[in-house]
Amino acid sequence: MTEPTPLAAPAHAPARTAPKAIRTEQDGPILHVGLNPWGQDDTLGTAVLDDLIALLDDLHERPDVRILTLSSLGTDFCLGADRDEYREALAADPSGVVLRRIADKAHRLCQALENTHAVTIARLHGRVIGAGLALASFCDLRAGADTSRFRMPEVGIGLPPAWGGAMGRLVSEAGASRIRELMLTCDVFDAGTAQRIGLLHRTAPLDQLDQVIDSWTRPLVRRAPEALVLTKRMLAGYARADRTADVSLLDSHLLSAALHQHAGS
Repeated sequence: MTEPTPLAAPAHAPARTAPKAIRTEQDGPILHVGLNPWGQDDTLGTAVLDDLIALLDDLHERPDVRILTLSSLGTDFCLGADRDEYREALAADPSGVVLRRIADKAHRLCQALENTHAVTIARLHGRVIGAGLALASFCDLRAGADTSRFRMPEVGIGLPPAWGGAMGRLVSEAGASRIRELMLTCDVFDAGTAQRIGLLHRTAPLDQLDQVIDSWTRPLVRRAPEALVLTKRMLAGYARADRTADVSLLDSHLLSAALHQHAGS
């Protein structure tokens, strides 16, 4: 693999502030996106959401980017949403408007990730919790270290599993029965279980995880771009047909209402 270079905007694109909460490197048609570049905060706060949304919006003008890998540069892939930020937003604005805006950003991000023309690959390690698992579920392909651990803790902390409108996606990927069990019990589950139920496509020792990613990217870059884009759109269409009763647009209101009740209890 050639040495990756920082992502540069096309000449005709307006300049924008460089991302601060993520790191991007481009290797030919492959764009590598790393969460938590400074190794300090493994949560999905507003800064991360803003940077990822801006990045995916930019990809509309970047047909040269055909594959996007999403990983973390920290100890864990992601420990979930930034609950401190939620509490601060609710304290600053008890009406919940600011909180709903944050939740709406999460929903917009997940939709953008699902709908981008690039084939998206999640590279997971360490702990993958709550919103982190939700975000990864919207990637086309997911590989995890065999030591990674997963959990959906929302019910256990008094919140609905509403981040990013991911419930429909998780059910579509892994099945209602298993997702129901994992959401209600909040049990930790390992990479083997995640692979068996369809939340991971492959597992490998951490030091071999990049080889798994490479085994996907090498053939993908040889595929006709139009065939990949059309296949992604067809698969997304079938998935949406399975989610006709998806009420994820209400998730920001559900989250706000639950946090209000939680704060008052």
